[in-house]
Amino acid sequence: MIDRLGDEIENEEGALPPAFGELARTTDPEELHRLLTAPGQPLWAREIAAYRLGTAGDPRAFEALVLLLNHRDPERCVTAAHALVRLGDPRTARAAAALATNELRAAYALLPVRLLADLRAPESVPALVTVLERRLAAGDPHWRVGLACVEGLGTLGDPAARDVLEAALPHPRLGRAAERSLTLLGGPAV
Repeated sequence: MIDRLGDEIENEEGALPPAFGELARTTDPEELHRLLTAPGQPLWAREIAAYRLGTAGDPRAFEALVLLLNHRDPERCVTAAHALVRLGDPRTARAAAALATNELRAAYALLPVRLLADLRAPESVPALVTVLERRLAAGDPHWRVGLACVEGLGTLGDPAARDVLEAALPHPRLGRAAERSLTLLGGPAV
């Protein structure tokens, strides 16, 4: 994350703002929280602060991490998902399910879907089933999200996913993964 952000914000001469190095080094949770909530902070500063707080288990990072999980930039979503898993906040699965099932944000649902599989929460299987059902429509452009659902449902191993996985078998991009996931559920694929 630090390397990515450094490349993102360095000026034409390759220099970084002094605040970047200070923020990357600080471990003081109060300073990180101040930077996270202070008005006018750049996105990179908020991302570093939220990540550092989240991986340290500080619940004050939760809202910022959920916002980053919903960002259009996949690298920011990866960082947020990583920190959310380590944060261990019980609200994470509900937030990830809401993001994954929001059809208006289907193009950005890949990381919330993967996060749901990692969390293994009660919300995981119902949300992944819902998202996968939507991705089975002919010509749906978000097949990678559907593939993540198929793989996640196989990993979770919940028999409640059998019907939707069987429905995914004829899908040209999801069928083979659906076969593997059905095998993980136990019993042959229909």
